[in-house]
Amino acid sequence: MPERALGGVRVLEYAQFAAGPYCAKLLADLGAEVVKVEKPGAGDEARNRGPFLNDVPHLEWSGLFLYLNTNKLGITLNPEAATGTEVFKELVRGVDILIEDKPPQLMKELGLDYQALEAANPRLVMTSITPFGQTGYYAEYKAYCLNSYHSGLLGYLSPRNSPNLDREPIKAGGLVGEYSCGLNAALATLAALYSQRATGSGQHVDVSKQESLISLQRVFAAFYPNQGINPTRLAQATGMGGVMRCQDGYISVNFVEDHQWQAVVRLMGNPSWAQDERYKDIAFRAAHWEEIGPMISEWMLSHTREEIHRWTQESCPSGPVMSAEEVVNSAQAKARGFFTNIDHPAAGMAKYPTAPYIFSETPWALSRSAPLLGEHNEQIYCGRLGHTRQDLVRMRQAGII
Repeated sequence: MPERALGGVRVLEYAQFAAGPYCAKLLADLGAEVVKVEKPGAGDEARNRGPFLNDVPHLEWSGLFLYLNTNKLGITLNPEAATGTEVFKELVRGVDILIEDKPPQLMKELGLDYQALEAANPRLVMTSITPFGQTGYYAEYKAYCLNSYHSGLLGYLSPRNSPNLDREPIKAGGLVGEYSCGLNAALATLAALYSQRATGSGQHVDVSKQESLISLQRVFAAFYPNQGINPTRLAQATGMGGVMRCQDGYISVNFVEDHQWQAVVRLMGNPSWAQDERYKDIAFRAAHWEEIGPMISEWMLSHTREEIHRWTQESCPSGPVMSAEEVVNSAQAKARGFFTNIDHPAAGMAKYPTAPYIFSETPWALSRSAPLLGEHNEQIYCGRLGHTRQDLVRMRQAGII
């Protein structure tokens, strides 16, 4: 098998649920060795989140956990136990990267803040993913993913142009905010790793979920301080397009720019109403979408998602709105080999998404299913740190692992 992009890189993950584990997963899937630290007996919070195999809650059957933790080794450890902190530092000494998502004050109280860990491993890249960063007024505030999402402006702007002017702010489906934060953290971690390889020194990567999410709406965030404009979900114009009804469902299409608008007009056969001189102006089209939209919808209702998607490929961004089953069985997903079967010792065989990119020389690969809780304790503690099996028994009895 060709060498993988991050082959030889060692990562310790002390994070749970979605953002931190996704950050570590992205590195693991590129070839890094990731050792995931979980709480003894309970494990990662994601283990208690569905969907579950056969809809039965089980620590080893969570679809969320199984996806987020492919290609990782798994151990249990409680750094808050009597000697757990020292064991954690032993692990840190042998890695290039630590990914953690604990409150800054807790890490400091445990003696596991960056200053302490840098002394143990000067080359360490420590990536801390928290709701509001390591410093500042909100640094110690608690937040669930819903709080983080709404603090990052995304909810304030959604849903745009709702016909219900009293509509409350809403969160996009699933854990899109958490995945975005995990991706940002992975990119920053790779930059720090590159620096480490060039200089021999590590650094502390401080990832604020709030700032990560605001960056996705940076244009809107900049309106108020620079122009005095306060865009909201009630007043912000979406321009042209969005999710529109067609013959066999819905399609998302965007034709804001002039060349995109002109392409759509040509696709519709240059209808007379579209020749109105006023429609040549982008601002006018956006302001009068309520009168333009229904006329475009009338044309779309006579065509299928696939037809419209195929016709608009060279002119404007579009994509059919699909169900989960349609995504898995789509011709594109099959041609790309985007889904693959993985056999897990407890959950059995299932389809998993692979990677959204293809590297020719250092390919992505899925070589390991998500770990069972504590599956690799002996391998890591005995094989790597030099503990005996009797040590593991004592550590387990003391609540350390």
